[in-house]
Amino acid sequence: MPMNPICFAFSKVRPRLLRGLMAAALLTTAGAAETLALHGHIPPGLNHLQPTGRLSATTNLNLAIGLPLRDKEGLSKLLQQLYDPASTNYQHYLSAPEFAERFGPTEQDYQAVIEFAKRNGFTVTGTHPNRVVLDVRASVASIEKAFQVTLRVYRHPTEPRDFHAPDAEPSVPAGLPILDISGLDDYMPPRPVGLRRGPAGQGGDTNVQVKAYATGSGPGGDFIGNDFRAAYARGVPLTGLGQYIGLFEFGPYFTNDIILYKQAAGLPPSIVVSNILLDGFTGIPPAGADDGEEALDIDMAMCMAPGATILVYEGNSAIDIFNRMATDNLAKQMGCSFGFLPPPSTMDQVFQQFAVQGQTMFVASGDGGAYSTNAIFAPADDPNITSVGGTSLTTSGAGGPWQSETTWIGSGGGISPNYAIPT
Repeated sequence: MPMNPICFAFSKVRPRLLRGLMAAALLTTAGAAETLALHGHIPPGLNHLQPTGRLSATTNLNLAIGLPLRDKEGLSKLLQQLYDPASTNYQHYLSAPEFAERFGPTEQDYQAVIEFAKRNGFTVTGTHPNRVVLDVRASVASIEKAFQVTLRVYRHPTEPRDFHAPDAEPSVPAGLPILDISGLDDYMPPRPVGLRRGPAGQGGDTNVQVKAYATGSGPGGDFIGNDFRAAYARGVPLTGLGQYIGLFEFGPYFTNDIILYKQAAGLPPSIVVSNILLDGFTGIPPAGADDGEEALDIDMAMCMAPGATILVYEGNSAIDIFNRMATDNLAKQMGCSFGFLPPPSTMDQVFQQFAVQGQTMFVASGDGGAYSTNAIFAPADDPNITSVGGTSLTTSGAGGPWQSETTWIGSGGGISPNYAIPT
């Protein structure tokens, strides 16, 4: 019996159609498989919390996308040589452009990440000369789609507030040079590491012993102004003239506080304090703001190096602040009194750039004690910076030389959850 022409035509087309559908299905499956899950973006203990909702799809977030460095083996070898007195490369530090040329992501890699961001509806808000960080802004809906996550809202387990975080590690297309993404959660934004003044002569949980052994020249025996140089650099003529001190600050400060301290401490009025504002940060504190940490950092830098220029880096993104300090490469001695919980990978790369350029970053260890919960957190646990604990100083008298010093009982420390013991 002759076949119906329509049926005959369909019988010839159908195998082709099936092959096309199979090919499309295979491509879809392959595309889904060709993604890479990043790590380090889930806040600790999140799996024990129940979400209270989802972050609004129309909410806009600022993110910092980190890219991996090149030639990590060569970088590690160079770091060893730079700090080995027996090496011909000893202290032959690189400039910021030299670091970017040898170890920074390539222009092509940086452009690939920029194009990925734009394709997914992100707005590029900032680029960096070492190409290690790309700043973007996007809606929650675009972020969730681009990184295959859902941003949920949770009640914070230890603080009276809500926070948002991704419900899974973000994924990116395989081969796209993305190392991590800062800004997906606000579980622990940068904050001062907890300096507190305790009752007279009492240490304990406050870690600060005052009054009973206070031998400074300030009110009540507090140390102030030239007391610090008299204790630690007595008779040293160097004042830091021609040098820069870089300070990481995640909040504004009242300039009048600095002026009043200079007057009270008898410091030269000509000390230069310059603000470097990032990420649209205005640097203007709201009325009643607590600027204790920021002002204290500036005050201590002025006391020890009254001839230096103090650069105060202020912004809303920790990785942006650190990276700007690296790419500026002006301050060879820098300080940070804040702790936070970011993805650590890109931050560690910036700290490696510090080391390669001969920049030293000092970070407060925190006041949680070495064996308490969450005793050590970023960036104090990073092996490429110097973590500094707290001490109680005793001098021979007001304005006198160093006599003794003891470690605070509760000075921070512990085992790093992020890094192995370095060589």
